[in-house]
Amino acid sequence: MYESTRGNLSGQIASQAIALGMVPSGGLFVPSNFPALNWQDLQGLNYRDVAKRVMIPYLPDFSEETLSEIVNVYADGTFDGPNPAPLVPVGSFGVLELWHGPTAAFKDMALQVLPDLLNVSLKQLEYDTEVLILVATSGDTGKAALEGFKNRAGMHIVVFYPEGGVSPVQERQMTTTEGANTHVVAVKGNFDQCQTAVKHIFASETLKAELQEKQLIFSSANSINWGRLLPQIVYYFWAYLQAVEQGKVAPGGSMNVVVPTGNFGNLLAAYYAKRMGLPIGRIISASNQNNVLADFFATGVYQSKRAFYQTISPSMDILISSNFERFLYEMSGRDAEGIQTWYDSSNQGTFTVDPDTLKQCQDTVYAGWANEEETLEIISRSYKTYQYVFDPHTAVAMKVYEDYLSTTNDQTYTVIASTASPFKFATNVLKGLEEQKSAKDEWEALNRLSQLTGWKIPLGLQGLESKTAKSVDTCEPEEIAELLQKMFT
Repeated sequence: MYESTRGNLSGQIASQAIALGMVPSGGLFVPSNFPALNWQDLQGLNYRDVAKRVMIPYLPDFSEETLSEIVNVYADGTFDGPNPAPLVPVGSFGVLELWHGPTAAFKDMALQVLPDLLNVSLKQLEYDTEVLILVATSGDTGKAALEGFKNRAGMHIVVFYPEGGVSPVQERQMTTTEGANTHVVAVKGNFDQCQTAVKHIFASETLKAELQEKQLIFSSANSINWGRLLPQIVYYFWAYLQAVEQGKVAPGGSMNVVVPTGNFGNLLAAYYAKRMGLPIGRIISASNQNNVLADFFATGVYQSKRAFYQTISPSMDILISSNFERFLYEMSGRDAEGIQTWYDSSNQGTFTVDPDTLKQCQDTVYAGWANEEETLEIISRSYKTYQYVFDPHTAVAMKVYEDYLSTTNDQTYTVIASTASPFKFATNVLKGLEEQKSAKDEWEALNRLSQLTGWKIPLGLQGLESKTAKSVDTCEPEEIAELLQKMFT
């Protein structure tokens, strides 16, 4: 069963939690308990079957046959090769490459599964309606969601992204997505403003009623939706299985993970895997210059009202980390009343947790951050040292990992979650590689990066510049609801 982090809804089955996306009156769905799973029982299985074994305890209202069909996407050619998330040995650590899906970002690992989870949920609840998926994106979620939901019968998707706040490749990926049911909107603001506006729409009874008259209901493809978060737990089990198989970790031994994070979903999935019994030691949170999380772990004060920076790692340009609420719910001993108080809108995005909760947070997660110069320096040095190319997000994680090592001297085998292909950010990666001659545009940069490194351009990024782009609506954050009314009512 699923309950709200704010204590305002409980007793929901998986289908309800997935169909609703988020708690209508505020809060996020969390499982009432975490099922234990012995990693040894997964040895020898392929990714598809590991996914099934990890996910099925959370989906008791799904048949085993149905879930088998859903996770078959990991084996049907959608991802590059038979291993959708390879653990690549680099130096003394491992890089978990989560970007071998159709959009070259880690979001594919979940967003190729969510549409079917949602479709089955709606059928089981006997909803005789179509669904309108609203997505706020800082770059990668948008394209991965569009790709997952395009041409799905009975489903419409609208993606909101910050105008000028994503890379040219990310923007082009979104605007060239096929499907009559896909819509892209550039918002004159940052990601937090997009996300906040979408959350307000979910809470709008007026707009809900208007859409219901048109046989439409809301849902979300952001990681606020449990159906987005659940598949992400899988790849931490997969990383551990590979680390054991490669002889990097003794069976049953501990493994640390480093996660570049913005909205905290990817890191939260690692924590949930640990709660299920996976031998994860330290979880290391890596932020860019928008370092609201690093500051929180140092002080216990969450302060989102601060300067916002557009950086070379745009998918992490976030000050309001939605999934952090779920994390605090666990760290506070599931204190729904405390969560409600901290996230009360009158606090205007600033709150201070109690000392016990802060200690739990600090005992669970080490947090750090990297600035722009450090990120570029890591890209350069890592290529020279390891002949490995980091994208600007994974480079942030590498810098924070180095800081963690120098602080703790912890020699536990560590896996860095690599969240995007370097080709999605080719111009800045070339800058990091100290390529003196600047490319005339992003498309030349893709080819130059490939020539320089010998790495292949991911299939999903090839030929983007020649694809037909659909028209993009633009609006202010406060105009989103009005835009949706024009589009669908």
